[in-house]
Amino acid sequence: MIILGIETSCDETAATVLHGAGNKIKVLSNVVSSQIEIHKKYGGVVPEVAAREHVLNILPVVNEALRKAKILLAPFVKGGKKIDAIAVTIGPGLITSLLVGVETAKTLAYAWGVPAVAVNHIEGHIYANFINNQPKFPALILTVSGGHTMLILMSGHGKYKVLGETRDDAAGEAFDKAAQLLGLGYPGGPIIAAEALKAKNKNLSLPRPMLNSGDFDFSFSGLKTALLYEIQKDKNWRKRIPDYAYEFEQAVADVLVSKTIKAALKYKVKNIMLSGGVAANLELRSQLDQAVKNKLTGAKLIIPEFKYCTDNAAMIAVAGYFRAKRKDFTPWQKLKADANLELTK
Repeated sequence: MIILGIETSCDETAATVLHGAGNKIKVLSNVVSSQIEIHKKYGGVVPEVAAREHVLNILPVVNEALRKAKILLAPFVKGGKKIDAIAVTIGPGLITSLLVGVETAKTLAYAWGVPAVAVNHIEGHIYANFINNQPKFPALILTVSGGHTMLILMSGHGKYKVLGETRDDAAGEAFDKAAQLLGLGYPGGPIIAAEALKAKNKNLSLPRPMLNSGDFDFSFSGLKTALLYEIQKDKNWRKRIPDYAYEFEQAVADVLVSKTIKAALKYKVKNIMLSGGVAANLELRSQLDQAVKNKLTGAKLIIPEFKYCTDNAAMIAVAGYFRAKRKDFTPWQKLKADANLELTK
């Protein structure tokens, strides 16, 4: 089965072509047009600007993905390979961005006469772990991105139970706000991580929110506020930015790793998977890997390649492929963007 994947939930315009056979996935192309440089000057994503860029980029990106995959669309080209289905992100995300991808998928599904597959963006991040891997169930997924921080129990394909999620700021959002407080710019995650590597005096102390709350929910708004209070008290904080970055990163990682291990032990999972943009954080990857080795028996950690952590269409195409295998299609007339789409729906 050959799947075209389309992702436009935020500020990346992305398209992928993949080939799936059984549980084996081969990504034939993965094209991403990023808008980071455009939004840097605003300190975050401006929805209207993002949507306009998607409109400009979506067809060139799709065409480039088809070209790289050497797809000649049958029946329009004699001897061409056939796209079997189009997978598209329908939510959650920025509604103006989502609409560009959804309307493009609807149009192409109608024009090409192929079925469409509606994919949840969070589900896409989960399925990034299925590229070059064959996870076993039950699996626990720690999803950490700019808009979401969740612990999800996956008992089978398309079968999810949300064990915990953020009550306020997601981890990625907290990194962005911390970077802003420290005058480091946008996006915050990579900048905080880079500054943390320069830390010399690792003697600061920030709280670990909800570390011992007894549940699997998260909260990072208070951590951001604690950082603000600390730098307000420190007249020389500008000379200690790496130290503050290090402590903030460690506080986030400590909470994420601790709750993930507790959930893995409680539900006796076979695999732990990391997903989302913050999954590219080296400290989080390293500390979670070490914790799994030290505290879990018989459970394996799976982490996507860096290029599949941030928003991309390969993850959407993979999720779409496994849905297509179950004949879980959506008529193009019924494809609809939903900015607040829940994973379990």
